[in-house]
Amino acid sequence: MRLKIKLVIAISLMVVAIVLTLSTIYVAQLVHHVINDGVSDGEFAVKQIVHFTRDALDRDLKDLNTTRIDPADPKQINEFIEESLQMDGGLNDLLESQIGYSQIISDASVVGPDGRAILHSDFLLVGKPVPDRPDLHELAGARFWRQLQVVYGPIKTYAVKIPLERNNQPFGSAQVGISSVFIKNTLQKSLNRALTFSAIAILVSLILAAGLSNFALRPLAAISRRLDQMSAGEVATPPPTELNRADEYGNVSSKIERIGRQMRTVNEVFAALQENVDQIMANLQDGLMLFTQDQRAVLVSASIETFLGKPRSEMLGSYAEQIFSRHTQVGRNVLNAFADREPIHMVELTGDNGTEVQVSLDFIEEGGQQLGALLTMRDMESMRKIEGEIEVSRRMANIGKLTSGVAHEVKNPINSIVVHLEILRNKLNQPDADTERHMDVIETEIQRLDRVVQTLVDFTRPVELRLAETDLRTLVEQVAFVAKPDCERQGVHLETEIASEPLPAKVDVDLVKQALLNIVINGAQAMENGGGTLTLRALRMDDEAQLEIQDTGPGIPPAIRDKVFNLYFTTKKSGSGIGLAMTYRILQLHNGSIHFDTRSGEGTTFYLNLPLVRSEQGQQRDLVAQS
Repeated sequence: MRLKIKLVIAISLMVVAIVLTLSTIYVAQLVHHVINDGVSDGEFAVKQIVHFTRDALDRDLKDLNTTRIDPADPKQINEFIEESLQMDGGLNDLLESQIGYSQIISDASVVGPDGRAILHSDFLLVGKPVPDRPDLHELAGARFWRQLQVVYGPIKTYAVKIPLERNNQPFGSAQVGISSVFIKNTLQKSLNRALTFSAIAILVSLILAAGLSNFALRPLAAISRRLDQMSAGEVATPPPTELNRADEYGNVSSKIERIGRQMRTVNEVFAALQENVDQIMANLQDGLMLFTQDQRAVLVSASIETFLGKPRSEMLGSYAEQIFSRHTQVGRNVLNAFADREPIHMVELTGDNGTEVQVSLDFIEEGGQQLGALLTMRDMESMRKIEGEIEVSRRMANIGKLTSGVAHEVKNPINSIVVHLEILRNKLNQPDADTERHMDVIETEIQRLDRVVQTLVDFTRPVELRLAETDLRTLVEQVAFVAKPDCERQGVHLETEIASEPLPAKVDVDLVKQALLNIVINGAQAMENGGGTLTLRALRMDDEAQLEIQDTGPGIPPAIRDKVFNLYFTTKKSGSGIGLAMTYRILQLHNGSIHFDTRSGEGTTFYLNLPLVRSEQGQQRDLVAQS
């Protein structure tokens, strides 16, 4: 709940409590006053009735001797008194007028000793028993809640009465009835005014509370806006009038301004550091995960996705138990190592995708306190492949040195043999057919041997690259244009799939064309018997261009897959075994790589990866990283 709403509610509740308290006091006083007024009105009315009744009795009893009534007979005297009072018009008029005199008096009566009404404001009730009613004085002396309960409870009639005497002996009573309904009706008008006043007071308090909260929280709202701007990376500079204020708001504004400057500096440093770390993590072939002390992943390299098969965004911020599963070999070992606090040192395990993975888990400590853990995952197949490529390169270099010397030593005798063979041919004036045939065979074999030696020399000779920035998409299209006629003659359909974005790379155009043509020709020849489709693709893979040549031929047999790039290895009768070896060397010269994927009966796909030219933004990031 917002602070403004809390403040409005607090002020409103306080005002409501005050209004309710004052209203309760007012209502209590009002009820007490109305009931006391009822007592006063009732006593006044009863006293009048008593006075008129006594006058009537005194007047009528003087004439008692003139009547035939026996003074010693109480019954006759009581009947005489009742008849006299009932015949007194003034007394009857008084009883009827009492109801109109007061708003809370419901009836008036003179009750005889036997409890029957001698006189009553309602003539129909004359002679009938008057119900015994509670005294209104008791209600006047009761507590407020009791009074309120009676007034707003079931209808009830109270009495105010004064006893009558004759010859110092009790003779009935004069009484008036006061109904709780009449008391409530009298109260209602005043209560309505009180409720109206309370409602107005509460409404005014709400308005004042809203205005007061706006005024009180206006500085907090300004501070909140500045903090939001700071969190969004915007420059939140307050006006000088705020900074120069001498109150608490001015002090807070100055402190926020200093914190904002510090945060901007920290954010700039952190952004540069984060960008450098992300770039490093994206280019790492090994999978890295950095865990905090509570085993939560705070740093995840992009390559970790290939090992665990989960998106990097899903793993960031998750705990080790959420990332790894005990149903996998890697997950079981990692979770056990976390549980036992035991490191893992380059253990080869089977990954979630079935590949062999070298796993290391090192716990980071400082001053005997554990800070976190670093998990490293390395693809053993890729390592072996890289080691194999390094070994091939090393052997190629050694072969080059050896071949260069051997070729030099072999070429000189070959030249001498050619010269002496020509001299021998000139000295033989008329050689027979058999001798001529043998000499032709010798010459042919010498020429073939010379070509083999020359090929060795060309293959091992250092190549001077003529690098030029070229869009590899154009280069692939040119290769497709050159190879298309030859493919059509062999019944092969040639297709191209070119990326929409440029693929700029610094390459020797002629050499890369030759490398592509070597693979395209091999692919077309692999499908020359049954036709098929040959697809050339040019795609972007992060900072590299990937050129793909896919055929739908029979595939490469498993027995010869390791020999494909060997020099002089060929399965064709007319092949030289130099094309793919030369392609391999051309990719090495361009700091690229080549590999293939083949399936028996489905075809083969060669992947040629070449580094792309870095954009200006990438170069700027490198400069920032170096600085």
